[in-house]
Amino acid sequence: MADHKEPIFDVAQLAHVEILTPKMNDTLWFFKDLLGLEETERSGKSVYLRAYEDYYHHSLKVTEADQPGLGHVAWRTTSPQALERRVQAIEAIGLGRGWINGDHGHGRAYQFTTPDGHLMELFWDVEYYQAPEAMRTELLNRPQKRPLRGVPVRRLDHVNLLCQNVTPNKQFMMDQLGFRLREHIILNDGSEAGAWLSVSPLVHEVATMRDATGAKGRLHHICYWYGIPQHLSDIADVFSDYGITIEAGPGKHGISQALFMYVFEPGGNRVELFGDAGYLIFDPDWKPITWHESNLAKGIIWFGSPLPAEYFMYGTPPVQKEVQERTEEELVGAN
Repeated sequence: MADHKEPIFDVAQLAHVEILTPKMNDTLWFFKDLLGLEETERSGKSVYLRAYEDYYHHSLKVTEADQPGLGHVAWRTTSPQALERRVQAIEAIGLGRGWINGDHGHGRAYQFTTPDGHLMELFWDVEYYQAPEAMRTELLNRPQKRPLRGVPVRRLDHVNLLCQNVTPNKQFMMDQLGFRLREHIILNDGSEAGAWLSVSPLVHEVATMRDATGAKGRLHHICYWYGIPQHLSDIADVFSDYGITIEAGPGKHGISQALFMYVFEPGGNRVELFGDAGYLIFDPDWKPITWHESNLAKGIIWFGSPLPAEYFMYGTPPVQKEVQERTEEELVGAN
């Protein structure tokens, strides 16, 4: 039998994501009034939010900025000792930024970047959400009552990061943090166009996709989970009534098998909503699924309308207009 590399179980889950927005009030209206997120705290230019089945202080930090984009991605480790081990692994390759004392909702954290420059952090100590009396539920395994606003999402699911080069970023998540490769796309020239990775039975908590503009360190989208397919139709109806741009869906990806919808929150960041969990992976010896150009169309869209061209071009922060136009011309010429 072939030798197997010892798995790393030091990272437990995606804890929260920080996004930047130039339209703070409108972005908060989108997440709170339409998606039902709860506000737990405000501090400086940031507001902390959580979905009603998120157990921690927050799963989303929204920070006011000049343009939309990613602030950082935060992961919780499986123990204090696991945190120290991952810090050593990151420092060994020179991508560490150092310790911070913490933030609202969690203790000290170690900050670092991916090879592409996405800011991330690892921590262990967290503050668990405690519902006020009026929001306490008799369903003891749920942190609070289901909100009465909009069509409330249940939990944070994943983040999708645009990369100039997918492979080194994928490899970093695997080698330094212990993520397992679940699915990926290999083009005819042998290059890797996308990778879906997780530390749990989910198909992915993080995805890395090639940035068609050639830029580095951008955000493609964050995703919240419904778990009930009907809710995609319900929230689509709400979005149409209230002027929210639906980019694509509802539909189903072949990759991850998830029922999806992509929209733009008013600040400019793309948000995906999952109508179900796709499939779960329990096999400890899982062999990554490889999609090639010959079958990629079904991987991208299993059913539903095709994704628009902007899906493969747009990320936040936006690239300079002339760069995007030049890239679009090159893509048209190549086709």
